[in-house]
Amino acid sequence: MTRRVPVAMWLPAAGAIAFVALPLAGLIHSTPWSGLASRLTEPGVLTALRLSLVCSFGALALSLLFGVPLAWLLARVDFPGKSLVRSIVLLPLVLPPVVGGVALLLAFGRHGLLGPPLEAMGVRLGFSTAGATLAGAFVALPFLTLTVEGALQGLDRRHEEVAATLGSGPTRVFRTVTVPLIAPAIASGAALAWARALGEFGATITFAGNVAGRTQTLPLAVYLLLHEDQDAAVAVSMLLLAVSVSVLVLLRGSWLSPRRSR
Repeated sequence: MTRRVPVAMWLPAAGAIAFVALPLAGLIHSTPWSGLASRLTEPGVLTALRLSLVCSFGALALSLLFGVPLAWLLARVDFPGKSLVRSIVLLPLVLPPVVGGVALLLAFGRHGLLGPPLEAMGVRLGFSTAGATLAGAFVALPFLTLTVEGALQGLDRRHEEVAATLGSGPTRVFRTVTVPLIAPAIASGAALAWARALGEFGATITFAGNVAGRTQTLPLAVYLLLHEDQDAAVAVSMLLLAVSVSVLVLLRGSWLSPRRSR
């Protein structure tokens, strides 16, 4: 039996769809399709694309390295201040990116908390490619951690307990049983984290600057091109939109499929 949807629900929903779709339609309509390939293969755009890929995949590697163990800790271990730790880890989700960039600058910049020791070791993160990577990881880490923690909390632990009774140590159980079981969640979290790092703007420009060939990623290039060559800015925006849509398509099954109890 098909339920009749009240007009009071349809109208706001249609308004929400239009609110999101109209700007995207404007972007698609303004795209210089005939010269799109030439715009996207200009040296400056290719350099920004290369930097975006380097920084976003570097941010993803850092997120995986720290985020998966952190998610396991938050999901499986009770310790004093756990709620505070989770709040701190998830703070970049709601923190204005520019504020995150300022915080990174005051922590890892030349005159920041760790600046002098890093300088003594010959490491300079501010206004460098490594700094842009760090800024991406700062905003991307919560996406991975939150996704993997949710998967761990919903995991049937009997599989791990059986492996433990057969003589496997905690590390081996995690590597051979837990990780394969939550692999889809890790993949989903990784895709979200990578996409967030790829599109990062505020923290990057504040902490790493907008230096061509060093820290100027695609979002920063769009900002600069918008004042110099609007067609090129639209073309690069379309490239980022295509990447975002691709990530959503890949993750659609993860979001929409009902959770199955194990």
